[in-house]
Amino acid sequence: MPAYIVGTVRISDPERFAEYQKAIVGLSERFGGETVMKGVVAEALDGAADVGERVVVSRYPDADSARAYIASAEYQAAAALREGAAQVVLRLIEA
Repeated sequence: MPAYIVGTVRISDPERFAEYQKAIVGLSERFGGETVMKGVVAEALDGAADVGERVVVSRYPDADSARAYIASAEYQAAAALREGAAQVVLRLIEA
């Protein structure tokens, strides 16, 4: 069953966050991931959302592949680069 990682990102230090972005280029694909959508929240249609917040959706063959990506040493090292540069929430969705 496919699984998705839905990430929401609020960047506070673009230069430092760019280091994280460079470090993860091509990494999710090694775990079967593919980017479905990247964008910026334009407006909240219902409820509360931060306009300007970034949203990224990636699809994986299954939940174990998505978890393996996040648990990988490479991803964990990259995630350390963004500390203090952004608030990130990653959600696992099984569809």
